[in-house]
Amino acid sequence: MRSPGPVSPGTRRPAVRRDAPRYDPARRGPLPYASATAQPRVRTTPLLRHQIGDVLRERRQEQARTLREVSAAARVSLGYLSEVERGQKEASSELLGAICGALGVPLSWVLREVSDRLAMDESLAGSRGDVATVAGVAGVAA
Repeated sequence: MRSPGPVSPGTRRPAVRRDAPRYDPARRGPLPYASATAQPRVRTTPLLRHQIGDVLRERRQEQARTLREVSAAARVSLGYLSEVERGQKEASSELLGAICGALGVPLSWVLREVSDRLAMDESLAGSRGDVATVAGVAGVAA
């Protein structure tokens, strides 16, 4: 979308609706309309992509490497690697393999680390009495 550019005298810009959602950079999207019946959404278990991203970022930072260095070694775009680390994108197994190769760690190590973190989160949820998190999967007993 093009920028409207400078406004000549006597020209008016289109009015902005006052009830339109405003951009919130911390949330990465527009704010929803306020509603009297709106309930805050609470996620009791972290998403797998967030855990994978956290493990990859921590490993990269332990090595004191930049996103640029790892993305070049993995032959992945810097922006995409950043999105994977922030949990914004689901990484394919091929992409995870390339990133792990660039970091010099086996994919099995990353997946084991993620599995351990998820197990810890589930046990903490169970100790809080949040059985929907632990037993929420069909066929899994709490």
